[in-house]
Amino acid sequence: MEDINPKSVGKWIGGVILGIIILILIFGSFGTVGAGERGVKTRFNKIVGEIQPGLYFKMPFIEHITKIDVQTQKVTQDATAASSDLQDVKTTIAVNYNIQPDKVSSIYQNVGEDYSDVIIDPAIQETVKAATANYTAEQLVTKREDVRGEIVKALTDKLATQGIVVTQVSITNFSFSDTFNQAIEAKVTAEQNALAAQNKLKQVQFEAEQTVASAKAQAEAIQIQAQAINSQGGADYVQLQAVNKWDGHLPQQFVPGSALPFINLSK
Repeated sequence: MEDINPKSVGKWIGGVILGIIILILIFGSFGTVGAGERGVKTRFNKIVGEIQPGLYFKMPFIEHITKIDVQTQKVTQDATAASSDLQDVKTTIAVNYNIQPDKVSSIYQNVGEDYSDVIIDPAIQETVKAATANYTAEQLVTKREDVRGEIVKALTDKLATQGIVVTQVSITNFSFSDTFNQAIEAKVTAEQNALAAQNKLKQVQFEAEQTVASAKAQAEAIQIQAQAINSQGGADYVQLQAVNKWDGHLPQQFVPGSALPFINLSK
């Protein structure tokens, strides 16, 4: 068996290590930044520039590129606050936002990569509490769009100073305590019952008015008929009506000179 030359082995190992180092240097000296990102270049943890989307080069082991997403992102937060009438309100807020591309270095330097936890979440909590305190619990439901508008303005102004643009705010839920929900349900039921009673009263009044109108019409008809009878001879007209209704049998008693139906014996 041929003896292995230690020097040859050492050279081979050294060559492999050198090759690995060269590959690391080559692949560690460039990279790419995506279209929806910006890169922050640091040298020994000091910001030395920003990288636009595309291919970049850097010094291996000395410079580092941190990629920051500048596309629209979404965060959903649950905020607990109190209404102006001291009702506990739990609000779920969904916020769409994006980082201003020219502010990535400032945000990275002042806040770091956890800007959502450090800036956005506390801002949502603060603005929701402030807006909720301006409305009663019932108004939070009936004036939901007004509440949302107030939150949007306050949150937009607050985050704009940090280089964060708010593009949309949605209130996905308002929830209250069980006691308040029961009170609202009881109020709604009472209002519905009152409305039903009011409608029933209107129906009764309408029917009464109809009855009065019908009776008035009948009375006027009788009055008109009486006037017509008097204008057409009065007694002769009544006698004619009696003859029309006669069944052919003479009455058993006759009183001369009286206005008996059917036959006047005094003539």
